Amino acid sequence: MQTEMIVPARRAMKLIPAVLLAASAFCLFGLMQPLAGYPLLVAALVTAILIDRALAQDLFLIAIGIGIVSTTSVEADVSWPSFFRIGTVLLLAVGVPFLIDRFVYRRKAIIFPWRSREKKTKGEIAYLFAVPLLGWAILPFYFIRSGAYENWPVISDAGELGRFFVGVNAVGTWDELFFICTCFALLRRHFPVWQANLLQAVIFVSFLWELGYRSWGPLLTFPFALLQGYLFSKTRSLGYILAVHLLFDAIVFLAIVHAHHRDWIPIFWY
Repeated sequence: MQTEMIVPARRAMKLIPAVLLAASAFCLFGLMQPLAGYPLLVAALVTAILIDRALAQDLFLIAIGIGIVSTTSVEADVSWPSFFRIGTVLLLAVGVPFLIDRFVYRRKAIIFPWRSREKKTKGEIAYLFAVPLLGWAILPFYFIRSGAYENWPVISDAGELGRFFVGVNAVGTWDELFFICTCFALLRRHFPVWQANLLQAVIFVSFLWELGYRSWGPLLTFPFALLQGYLFSKTRSLGYILAVHLLFDAIVFLAIVHAHHRDWIPIFWY
């Protein structure tokens, strides 16, 4: 009986550093308060070391990614310097944890499974077709009615339009590589799917807030982050969740451009 009580208590203790880590991301990206975020990041790692060394190893990889991203502003900017600055930081935030996992830890906890061996269900296939329609119905209403589109710069020429399109898709791809294939996958090694999913969603949504999804944006981005984690746990396919994300991002791109130039792409209702 005593042993049975210790196991749930130990699992609950392991949540403490994981919650601290998610809270650090919330402070760094959501509140943009590094003086609160960095101490929480350190506290998460120290607490994890005291509670469970294996957990500390995995949280360290997530913390590295969060720390790297926090070194620069990820607010939307389509200028060439920002294009390369943000791109470099995001690449390092995924690449460094991956390389440590492979060559320092000598394991394969972080993987990017493009396809699963399981056949997609009819519901999963139907959802792919529904995503653009849902985006068309929801995203212009959100961006324009909330004014959140103003968090993205006005596109004034073809070069900026091209960089904006590439940037939207690149960040969308990075979201899945870091938040799902890295954060969620590592958290799942220690927690049930629902707990790991909630934790990664807090980190995910905090980042999206800094990116520009503000006002009542979390009412959309939090369910989206949870759904992406859930779909990945079911399909085990990066290709599938990436297809979902990029279909949404295609509408994001069109909606923001339209919001700035109402006579461009007049296909939305809001």
